[in-house]
Amino acid sequence: MQIYRHYENLPPEAKGCSVAIGNFDGVHKGHQAVIHEAGVHAKDMGGPWAVLTFEPHPVSLFQPEKNPFRLTPMRNKAQHIADLGVDYMLILHFDLEFSKRIAETFVDDILVGSLGAKHVVAGYDFVFGHGRKGNCEMLLAMGGQEGYGFTCVKPVSDEDGKPYSSTRVRECLKNADPKGAAFVLGRDYEIEGRVEPGDQRGRVIGFPTANLRLGEYLEPAKGVYAVRAGVETDGGIEWMDGIANLGSRPTFDKKDVLLEVNLFDFDGDLYGKHLRVALADFIRPEKKFDGIDALKAQIAEDCDRARLLLAGHPKPVKSTLSE
Repeated sequence: MQIYRHYENLPPEAKGCSVAIGNFDGVHKGHQAVIHEAGVHAKDMGGPWAVLTFEPHPVSLFQPEKNPFRLTPMRNKAQHIADLGVDYMLILHFDLEFSKRIAETFVDDILVGSLGAKHVVAGYDFVFGHGRKGNCEMLLAMGGQEGYGFTCVKPVSDEDGKPYSSTRVRECLKNADPKGAAFVLGRDYEIEGRVEPGDQRGRVIGFPTANLRLGEYLEPAKGVYAVRAGVETDGGIEWMDGIANLGSRPTFDKKDVLLEVNLFDFDGDLYGKHLRVALADFIRPEKKFDGIDALKAQIAEDCDRARLLLAGHPKPVKSTLSE
């Protein structure tokens, strides 16, 4: 998938596309339905399949005091969209100036003028433009004037009629239910980041860890998880089984929250590398131990439990990105 961070001077091969528009935080099954719909029209037209999204998330701009809430910051979102088979991803920088652009201008300048879109797809609740005045009705009406087709995708729900949503994923993660989150997402939930040096305490007690800070990510329930971790290599992503503690390490009186990942049967150097950590299952809440020996015994128990939970658990698919 080719990524562009601007809409001006796009190459000819990216134009005349069928494009899905949205924030797509989480890229859950509902988002996937919108994106796949654009893919169906791209195939019918024999043209490119594109996704148009916005970074940072508008909520981050208008509510900067809000606690981190993102399910998929930009890099992670792009990987999941690439996994769907999309040809092009257009990431528009969302700032105060961009937010003042009126909806009709957005359509004229970007969808029609730059992308030359032949078909546009959006979710039923998508709004855009200054004052959030742009919506599906406007996109449909302007499509008739400008010559592009438009599809509004209705809510996508499970067998019980409960819609797939980013809010639902967040609730699952907060409630220590990564399996529930995976059901809504259609894959395990991932946290990605660059590995940074820690206290080296894990190596001393026999369980070395790769440490990630959450940054923009929503903070799931604190505790121990069975995980699959993807390490970037020259050939792509190598996925390995492991265990992770998400929390503040109360046994050592720490306060900052880290995701500490121990990869089974791995002793390589991960410092500075990007690591994708997929939460497969929840093992137990974080707790404070009386001493190192009690902690080591519990970690050994947790590792055995994680190996059992991960046996037969499917590994994530690969993705290919380029900018």
